[in-house]
Amino acid sequence: MFYKVRCGNREREYEQGTAWKDIARDFADLYTNDILLVRDAGENALLELNKKLEKDTDALFLTYSDKAGQMCYARSAIFIMLKAFYNILGSERIDKIEVQFTIGGNFFILPRGRFTLDEELLERVRDRMKDYIRADLVFEKLSIRADEAVERFHRFGMYDKEKLFKFRRASRVNIYRLEKFEDYYYGAMCPSTGYIKCFDLKLYHDGVVLMLPEDEDPMKLRTFSPSEKLFEVQSESFRWADKIGVDNIASLNQMICEGKANDLILTQEAFFEKKIGEIAGRISKGDKKIILLAGPSSSGKTSTAHRLSIQLRAYGIKPHTISADNYFKDLATRPVGKDGRPDFESINALDVKQFNEDMRGLLSGEKVEIPRYNFKTGKREYKGDFTQLTDDDVLIIEGIHCLNEEFSGEIPESGKFKIYVSALTQLNIDEHNRIPTTDCRLIRRMVRDSFTRGYTARQTISRWPDVRRGEEENIFPYQENADVIFNTSMIYELAVLKLYAEPLLFGVPKECDEYLEAKRLLKFLDYVLPLSPEIIPKTSIIREFIGGSCLDVG
Repeated sequence: MFYKVRCGNREREYEQGTAWKDIARDFADLYTNDILLVRDAGENALLELNKKLEKDTDALFLTYSDKAGQMCYARSAIFIMLKAFYNILGSERIDKIEVQFTIGGNFFILPRGRFTLDEELLERVRDRMKDYIRADLVFEKLSIRADEAVERFHRFGMYDKEKLFKFRRASRVNIYRLEKFEDYYYGAMCPSTGYIKCFDLKLYHDGVVLMLPEDEDPMKLRTFSPSEKLFEVQSESFRWADKIGVDNIASLNQMICEGKANDLILTQEAFFEKKIGEIAGRISKGDKKIILLAGPSSSGKTSTAHRLSIQLRAYGIKPHTISADNYFKDLATRPVGKDGRPDFESINALDVKQFNEDMRGLLSGEKVEIPRYNFKTGKREYKGDFTQLTDDDVLIIEGIHCLNEEFSGEIPESGKFKIYVSALTQLNIDEHNRIPTTDCRLIRRMVRDSFTRGYTARQTISRWPDVRRGEEENIFPYQENADVIFNTSMIYELAVLKLYAEPLLFGVPKECDEYLEAKRLLKFLDYVLPLSPEIIPKTSIIREFIGGSCLDVG
């Protein structure tokens, strides 16, 4: 039996059971980069290239230029690296090799065990990876019973995976094999090792950085220019999670099952309060009058600003919180983006001149009327909100551009204290499957958009790429300007957000472009046991997203 495959204006016919890898060769000339995955337009599903053709298909092939292609490439490279480590060292010498977080698009890996991590070992691992790539080994996909997966990963010493599968409701799971080395991955793989043509390994602090290609060019490595401040905050978060015994989803699930969730929440909230108290302590010892607080979308800037205000009051300091959004230009005079719509992300959307004039006036002791931006009318309004600073007063300015020197350039540097806020998740699925920070922020935003704006999950997902582009242009380049970086991620939050996010995600229609992203998010939320929001304190930053906060975060 033969089936038709259509891609663009091209149509070919293939025998049933033909591998998509072979079909992709006939369409390769339509794409600049290697084809890594195929999207079945009719089913709106991603297919690995090792899968067989079973029906007539309208296909869209994905390359490294696509997000799904990049994630597929990264998983495959990680699998090859892990096989090399285990092959060289043996499982008996390895306690854990943990894929912790990304550094500028590259992966920070922390190997632990009875070995010395040095350039000599790294060179052996790198060479072994190249051997596997030259051999073009097939990534075999196996469907096995969940209880069998538990037994296998116990045998391999991958105890995080062993615990994870004890909480899986499905009777069968898919694992991957490279020769005799087996592992589990949340997401699709390349068909074989030969597809990984560009990578490198670099020692960094006490771990390894797996360097991968740039977004635009799969044959050119990303520049390795880490943010030392950001790295230290991320590392501290992982060390703390490890210390309290909740360093992955399985550990969180275990806590929930044992009735220890309340203690975990109180511990996390106490740690949050301790860290924000330390920041307030630093501010109290100096003579900074303007605190500039910035961060990406759904990082909890508003709650952080309020919690910081409370801590400052405990030091006898009187804070005045001002949103930078109040200085938006009127809608009629605001710049527009490439799509022709008003650009809310650009710094040119703000009246920077007026902001600096008002701040200089306040620092000089003048009484200044602070505007409020009316999002319904699209105009800046003055409603008699006068502010005047005394010796014990400080200003907290919150907005996405607050670390950009262009925003506050006319204010003396000596009077500013800069804080970068981000939700840097310290909780991964297991030691080899990380949860991207952007996924947690997207879920936060989706839940908040639903109850504050009435948006559907589809609407939030469709806007997310534009939000991410704005962050890359307007926020991330300035994070190193911060005096302190503050992590707002809560180790328990996915268990709470799951209850709100899943119904929203299930509501995304199968035929729309956002369906695949909704399906991917649902898949990883399925690993998490739910947690009732009733036990979340009203001061918690999570209340900014699910409602019920006693802080003014509306």
